[in-house]
Amino acid sequence: MSKKISLSGIQPSGKPHIGNYFAMMKQLVDQQEEYDVYALIVDYHAMKSVKNPKVMKENIINVVLDYLAIGLDPEKVTFFKQSDVSEHTELCWIFDTITTMPYLMRAHAFKDAQAKNKEIDVGTFNYPVLMAADILLYNPDIIPVGADQKQHVEIARDIAEKFNNNFGQTFKLPEAVIMKDVAVVPGTDGRKMSKSYNNTIPLFSEYEEIKKIVMSIVTDSKEGIPKNVYAIHNLLRPATELLPLYESKAGKYKELKELLIEDLEKFIAPLREKRKEFAKDIPKALAILKTGGKKAKKIASLKMNEVREKIGVNVYE
Repeated sequence: MSKKISLSGIQPSGKPHIGNYFAMMKQLVDQQEEYDVYALIVDYHAMKSVKNPKVMKENIINVVLDYLAIGLDPEKVTFFKQSDVSEHTELCWIFDTITTMPYLMRAHAFKDAQAKNKEIDVGTFNYPVLMAADILLYNPDIIPVGADQKQHVEIARDIAEKFNNNFGQTFKLPEAVIMKDVAVVPGTDGRKMSKSYNNTIPLFSEYEEIKKIVMSIVTDSKEGIPKNVYAIHNLLRPATELLPLYESKAGKYKELKELLIEDLEKFIAPLREKRKEFAKDIPKALAILKTGGKKAKKIASLKMNEVREKIGVNVYE
């Protein structure tokens, strides 16, 4: 009996942080024994923020190294990038023809951009449709995501249903899987951890960087237990173990931050060292990515043949 499929994507738009790891990347590692896992690098999505081709190439390679360093096994996981499978953009266009503008105007990312009076590009507006294509091409059962991406999975399901209703059963409706304990990973300022807020702890930080970041975490002098420090620490230790420790050191912010630095270093150091080892052989990492792209292309090509047949553009015998 074939395994169920789990698919998730990450943008090659900069260094991953521990929020990315706990919200999505760790789920892929945990699922690779039970599921067929697809680890997608969404480089076309990243073009919204990465305009330098040299940086884009470096970022793509870095994501492969990141995936390998956290423990994804290329024998069990399909690593590939969006741009190696042209069916993603082809299916996106087909979905564009059945998706209305008012519907997409409900998307959080679009509304956020609109609220900030940004000059909104078509890529920002159309982002959820391309993401729907990324997902639906591979018939996944589950999509591990952070809470902020749940709406995008819901949009993919709606588009799949609309296509199925118009043209016949074609796409599976995947489920978003959100780790409840880390639905929203807190940043150093208490807001959601995000590169755009500049409040992250990079996943492969060196010790001095960890130290500097943790010591800068915002604390409220009115609180005995510094909630921002505790919220991040809670990713690494269970509350049953952590809460008594924080209660015993109430008000001792420096000591608590030093404990967090120590625990972050214990967690990050092994990942950091593994990554350095994988970085010594870039051609091997690229070969893994290329092989995964060929496998993904075969699967996507079969699905697109089915889609073309359904919509009536296949006219040759």
